[in-house]
Amino acid sequence: MSIRNLDALFDPASVAVFGASQRIGSVGATVWRNLSSGQFKGKLYAVNPKHSNLGDAPVWARAADLPEAPALAVICTPAATVPGLIEELAALGTRAAVVLTAGMDASQKKAMLKAAKPHLFRILGPNCIGLLVPHHGVNASFSHVDALPGELAFVSQSGALVTAMLDWAKGRGIGFSHFVSLGEHADVDFGDMLDYLASDAKTRAILLYAESLDSPRKFMSAARAAARNKPVILVKAGRSAQGQLAAASHTGALAGSDMVIDAAIDRAGMLRVNTLDELFLAAQTLSRFRTNTSESITVLTNGGGAGVMAADAAAFANVNLSVLSEATQRKLSEVLPANWSHANPVDIIGDAPVSRYVDAMKILLADPNAGAILFIHAPTAIVPSADIAHALAPLAQPGPGEQPRVMSCWLGDEAVAEARQLFQDAGVANFDTPEKAVRAFSMLTRYRRNQAELTEAPPALIGQGPPPDWAQVRAVVKSALDNGRDMLTELEAKTVLAASGIQVVPTQRVDANADAASAAALAMGFPVVLKILSDDISHKSDVGGVALNLLDEAAVRTAANTMLARVAQQLPTARIQGFTVQAMVRREHAQELIVGSTIDRAFGPVILFGQGGTAVEVMADRAVALPPLNVSLAKALVARTRVSRLLAGWRDTPAVDEASVHQVLVALSQLIAEIPEIAELDINPLIVNFEGAVALDARIRLSAQAPAGAENFAIRPYPANLEEQLDWQGRQVCLRPICPEDEALHMEFLQALSPEDIRMRVFYSKRTMERSELARLVQIDYAREMAFVAVATDENGNRQTLGVVRALSDPDNEEAEFGVIVRSELKGGGLGLLLMRKLIAYLRSQGTSRLVAHVLDQNDRMLKLANALGFKEITQERHDDGTTRITLPLT
Repeated sequence: MSIRNLDALFDPASVAVFGASQRIGSVGATVWRNLSSGQFKGKLYAVNPKHSNLGDAPVWARAADLPEAPALAVICTPAATVPGLIEELAALGTRAAVVLTAGMDASQKKAMLKAAKPHLFRILGPNCIGLLVPHHGVNASFSHVDALPGELAFVSQSGALVTAMLDWAKGRGIGFSHFVSLGEHADVDFGDMLDYLASDAKTRAILLYAESLDSPRKFMSAARAAARNKPVILVKAGRSAQGQLAAASHTGALAGSDMVIDAAIDRAGMLRVNTLDELFLAAQTLSRFRTNTSESITVLTNGGGAGVMAADAAAFANVNLSVLSEATQRKLSEVLPANWSHANPVDIIGDAPVSRYVDAMKILLADPNAGAILFIHAPTAIVPSADIAHALAPLAQPGPGEQPRVMSCWLGDEAVAEARQLFQDAGVANFDTPEKAVRAFSMLTRYRRNQAELTEAPPALIGQGPPPDWAQVRAVVKSALDNGRDMLTELEAKTVLAASGIQVVPTQRVDANADAASAAALAMGFPVVLKILSDDISHKSDVGGVALNLLDEAAVRTAANTMLARVAQQLPTARIQGFTVQAMVRREHAQELIVGSTIDRAFGPVILFGQGGTAVEVMADRAVALPPLNVSLAKALVARTRVSRLLAGWRDTPAVDEASVHQVLVALSQLIAEIPEIAELDINPLIVNFEGAVALDARIRLSAQAPAGAENFAIRPYPANLEEQLDWQGRQVCLRPICPEDEALHMEFLQALSPEDIRMRVFYSKRTMERSELARLVQIDYAREMAFVAVATDENGNRQTLGVVRALSDPDNEEAEFGVIVRSELKGGGLGLLLMRKLIAYLRSQGTSRLVAHVLDQNDRMLKLANALGFKEITQERHDDGTTRITLPLT
């Protein structure tokens, strides 16, 4: 992962086009025309041994003839020439290239990357359309149209889509900060682009079109970091891709890659949309309306039909219409005609004068329970639309620090053009139709849900209830693998679940004869369930291998004999190990669920939840999440299914103990984190009612390749292994990574610091901060940032943070910038030294090259600590900001 030298791609001081020509229709001629006829202010060089000039521009024969090493090379030459050209350019000092060349084979691409690697030479492509950066006048592409400058960045894998999108956006006046075609993304990929654009000041939102997502951990880390700063919206093609074939479990068959991509997008805090039209709709909404937190909308309109259209759209999109309070209805009745709608949508009647619009808007804005307000106006001959817009714009425009409440829809074209522009200039989100407005609000609620999931950082293991018996689980797994089996028996699978903290129904294994089965059933107590036991039969019910509700010994014997005969007929080669006999669970108002895990080819271990039973594939009611899970994430996973509505209860059916379902999901997350050999797992059915949840059946497939385990999670879990207990000045102190639950402690810690200590650490003296700013400090992505806190109890038994050290690594882990601070009354006691040593040891284990900081010149205590740790001053001179840069080599 690296953003090194990407500035040479997107803000080059000079550009050389290799293969520039005058041949009409050629790539080289189109690129040269786009660059030379555009707004690029830097130096341009044409390189082609077949030409001496292109119009008034001289042409150089080769790279070595150029008067300087170009900052950026655009390569349009044959595939065989590319590796050598990259090697030559890198030696001259060029650090980036756009390789438009198509048809490079694997060996040529490998040679190209080998030549680039020693110089951190960055390559966009090959086989791409190129890139456009309108703010810098760069059009290093063979697109037929230029891009307008704007605040959206668009990154696409599809070259054909790039040119179509440029044409589409230009016709609608949509501008871009960056427009990038990745092509085969041999080097620069989505992760790199997300890292670069996340900190780009001219980019307000990032739009992605993806056909495949490679390097999942890199992508997820970059996406989560970018999504904290600005909206990231993605169109992912290939929703209909088939799931994994020949899976041994329902989960393995159902957890198709597109479901996993949905889960990854949700967990990364991004927003997925289905069409390019929705891509820009979402970008506009999130740019202007992102901070709105309403869960419902109130429609205010001068046309009943438009209000009905909005209400219908809301019903289809699962968007709630606000219920108007009696007080609000009474106030509206005082200013509206007697025949107003008296409900939401609020129809103020088509003959409304400007004052009626203003009065109604003020009343709704004064009621926080009205939620977001969708204003829909159809032009009439009564009052010019522009007059209404002039009166409403000051009300609709949010004040400083206020969240936006108003969305607008000016129906029509020429008659409302001025009104629409007035609202646009006031920063009010505007939509062409009521349906688009409602769809945009629905996207916003989904985006807000995803942003909430982004802030969750659960540990791989959560200490709730009795600790799991991992030794017993490992013994079962090792025994099966040592015996050459990858499928656990039902009894073994239930043993694994029970040892992991998941309640299972009592089950006994017996030999494959009717007498043994009936004897076990008699000892267990009726009614019972009888199941065939065979490594060769995964779905037992498919071959009549399950008999339910057996009430006596005779029924058990009959079921056993019938089952053996049926299996012998349908699967004569199946090896029968015996039967399992289990208690028949009868619970009132119970729901059948499925919980499972499998390994996605791209994103690693995933967890599935949904409606269970034998018709699980037919019902297709399931959702997928990426581990690790905590209770909050487990709740979010359950809420994405239709069966969740049944769990809440209805009529005379009481709500189930949903907490027990969440605990099963968390326990499953911990199981696959701890036991990497689990390749597929099914609990189906998981029976749940108001008494709790119990697993009736389970399948587990193993793999000696250990595809699970926390180290294979796409999202790095809370690193509990880094926690450390020590004695410091007579106090028991825990040194551990920071976590989201530290938010209150961190605020108290900040407020306890002296203004001078804060100024020395962060160069300003503020002792309070916004909730979002504080959350950013405790909700970190452990893949690229680390913060250790020292926590102890005070004399009153309350926990408190004594100190914190933090380091943020650059995307390629070359350099980490750190800061350390301890409570003001504890300075000089050595706690800062303990924290720094903890951080240094961690960064060394991660392969970070060096640790750096900018320290105020008068911060003698920090400079003294740095000297004690072996830091060296890199710049002795005083900076304009009065700081000194210090560095510690770690490798």
